[in-house]
This record gives sequence, structure tokens and C-alpha cells, in this order.
Amino acid sequence: MTHLVFYEKPGCGGNARQRAALEAAGHTLERRNLLTAHWHRDDLLAFLAPLPVADWFNRAAPRVKSGEVVPEALSGDAALALLLAEPLLIRRPLMQRTDTGTRHVGFDTASVHAWVGLDRQAFPAPTLEGCTSPRETCAPHRH
Repeated sequence: MTHLVFYEKPGCGGNARQRAALEAAGHTLERRNLLTAHWHRDDLLAFLAPLPVADWFNRAAPRVKSGEVVPEALSGDAALALLLAEPLLIRRPLMQRTDTGTRHVGFDTASVHAWVGLDRQAFPAPTLEGCTSPRETCAPHRH
């Protein structure tokens, strides 16, 4: 199948479910730590640019949940600077196909299935974004 670079938050139950769905479909993953990756502006923007700025953010990040960071109120430049300074704010996972270089943000199962293919019977939920524990900071992304 497809080999993917998979940027995740280590220990995140949501990312574990997403990895399991990809691996069940036969994909191989090169796992990378989203929080410690050495992001450069253009590299991160290559993932995020197709999306509206508000969709760049992990809605369960503590600063977003508290209202301290309001993604809808940020310009693209301000949002990108904030994400580079605090990677926990980045919506995850970030994924890149190694064969085509195409990128994907988040884990809406229909869009991931269209992008690389999933076993929809094994993972029929409309989205695998989010956490397995309410204590984790990786809850579902909301539009």
C-alpha cells in the first residue's frame, strides 16, 4: 500500500487509533513527534495552507479550550507564528505520502479513505479525530 510520514503527539490515544486504522489497511508509517519536529515556516505551511486558518488548530489544546487562543480571530501569519512557537496547538495528525508528497491534516475517515484508502468496515466512524480519554488534549476537531 502506501508509506506515510505520520506526525503525532506521542502517547495520544487518538493518534494510536489513527495509526491502527492506517496499518489495518496495509499502510506503513514513519512515525515522527509533532511536538519536537524542527518545523520551518514553509514546511508547516505546506500542510496547512489548503485549509482555512481556524482549521489549523487542535481544538483541545489547553490554550484553545480556555479561550486564550481564538483561531477564528487570527490572521494566517499570526496563526503560523503561534503554531511554530507552540506545536501542541497544531491539529494532528499531519501526514505525508512518500510516493506523491501529498499532505493531509487531521483524520476525517472519509477524506483519509479517499486520500490513501482505509478498511471502512474495521473503522466505520465518520472521524477518528479525537481522544480515547477526556483527560487528553487531542479532542475532536470542530469546524
